[in-house]
Amino acid sequence: MASFDIVCEIDIQEVTNAVDQARREIDNRYDFKGSNCEIDFDKTKPALMITADDEMKMQTTIDVLLTKLIKRSVPVKSLVYGKTEPSGRVQKKEITVQQGLTKEQCKTINQFIKSSKLKVQPQTQSDSVRVSSKKKDDLQAVMQLVKEHDFDFDVQFTNYR
Repeated sequence: MASFDIVCEIDIQEVTNAVDQARREIDNRYDFKGSNCEIDFDKTKPALMITADDEMKMQTTIDVLLTKLIKRSVPVKSLVYGKTEPSGRVQKKEITVQQGLTKEQCKTINQFIKSSKLKVQPQTQSDSVRVSSKKKDDLQAVMQLVKEHDFDFDVQFTNYR
């Protein structure tokens, strides 16, 4: 019996490196001189806190961060954006880095795989989906289908046996 897992795992070290690069670029940019723009990364949640003077600087800061994340091969679909909240003279926005799939996302993947009519068994585990089959060709077909389908979240494949 062959199997693999569908997960959403992000390399936190790459996110840290991208945040450091984005901070350096913001510190050196002329249009940010004298502004109060910051990017804080909490590795325990993991979550990013963006602080900016106004909406335009907030969006520019996020754009710089996204550029650095893409260059470091961090999937930006794994970012979950919170609301922009005014806090005194600055605005704050929390962006959560998704680690693991939610129950709804696992359910969506299960339904998608079952609708493919391939002879595989998707099974939800805590924050991943294990797909098993007797034929490796069926598993590879499922991987191809999942890669081609445009989910609103990021997926990776692990534990291929």
